[in-house]
Amino acid sequence: MANEKSQTDVRLSKEGAVATIRFVPATGVNIFSSRVIGNLGTVVDKVAADPHVRFVVFRGDGRVFLAGADISEMQHFTEDQGRAFAANGHNVFDAIEALPQITFAAMNGHAMGGGCELAMSCDFRLIVKDGRIGQPETRLGIIPGWGGTQRMTKYVGLGYARRLLFSGDTITADEALRIGLVDEVVPTAEELDAALQRWFKLLAPGSPAAITRVKRALLQRDEIEEFGKCFSASDAREGTTAFLEKRKPGWATWGSK
Repeated sequence: MANEKSQTDVRLSKEGAVATIRFVPATGVNIFSSRVIGNLGTVVDKVAADPHVRFVVFRGDGRVFLAGADISEMQHFTEDQGRAFAANGHNVFDAIEALPQITFAAMNGHAMGGGCELAMSCDFRLIVKDGRIGQPETRLGIIPGWGGTQRMTKYVGLGYARRLLFSGDTITADEALRIGLVDEVVPTAEELDAALQRWFKLLAPGSPAAITRVKRALLQRDEIEEFGKCFSASDAREGTTAFLEKRKPGWATWGSK
């Protein structure tokens, strides 16, 4: 039977062009069990298919953003069970990274282990000033299993990634900002909404379809292919025409031709 802490709900809501995926603990703090990972995957697939969503925000209720995986579930894993648990998490976090929309982790508190890995799967990370972030897995005799070893290196470089991953140490929000692990430190959780609105305003002028192609190019490193595909969609013609006519472009949704 799952530990009470694993009874985290994954809830999806939409307001205009913004979808919010919220983790809500029944008791204790938000953590990832196999059930939570499965529910998250279902919600992510639903958001991925919605062409009217431009921004996706991951948030946590309670004292922390996400405290990591369900240790009581992992305690008696066999090697095969561990491999399956890691594969499931990889599939879901890779799907988050590949979402066509712009994604944010809005961290109202600590992001540990799987919480840090989820945040690193997003395009941008905002964290409250008193939050800590890191990958403490080696202190439990395991390693990050949902992409943390790869994404950490991408954001902070191999040297600092080794230091954080080997030690299992967690760092302050300010230190995470200094090394490039997060994009903004927000004074309090109550100010996350205003910070997100600033980011939405900053990123709104770009073509949704073009931003989706940038994301694919970043992940697949096939810039030539994605550049060519721009001209099979309406936004390339609209954007270039608007520029020449000295007006604002009227973008289609990212799923439109």
